[in-house]
Amino acid sequence: MTMPVIPVVTVTVLIVLLLTALRRCFLVVTVDGVSMAPTFRPGDRLIARRWGLRAVRAGDVVVLRGGTPDEVFAALRPDAATAGRVLPPIDGGHLIKRIVAVPGDRVPRAGFHVLHDSPGDVVPPGKIVVAGDNPRFSADSRTYGYLRREQIVGVVIRDRDVATT
Repeated sequence: MTMPVIPVVTVTVLIVLLLTALRRCFLVVTVDGVSMAPTFRPGDRLIARRWGLRAVRAGDVVVLRGGTPDEVFAALRPDAATAGRVLPPIDGGHLIKRIVAVPGDRVPRAGFHVLHDSPGDVVPPGKIVVAGDNPRFSADSRTYGYLRREQIVGVVIRDRDVATT
């Protein structure tokens, strides 16, 4: 017995639409580096949601779009470039960092020397302050200052290895 062609096509189209919707709503990223150790290790896979990005707050772990070479190197101070720090991903790579402060929050001072030259005591509109959990091996706001809020592409919602689920 053969199935009619129309239901098979309909089911196939529905599956493709569902998968497309899921890709637009969620992002799966693999940790590549030790900047978030011990929280995340290289090879860990994370699920991030792509909606509600305006509602991020301090403490959230986010996935950020890396900058262009001009953006990355223009933001680095000469002393930071020679301090043995790693550079953030360039040209489409992703950063996984913890948000320390959002617009309107007080500018963190301890460990964030690069922000000391910032005018005012609050994070300016459109900017965020991020940090890796492993400061010695993290290129973050301690190295190159504020990031643009538009660089956020997802908020981590699941921090287990999704390959096992």
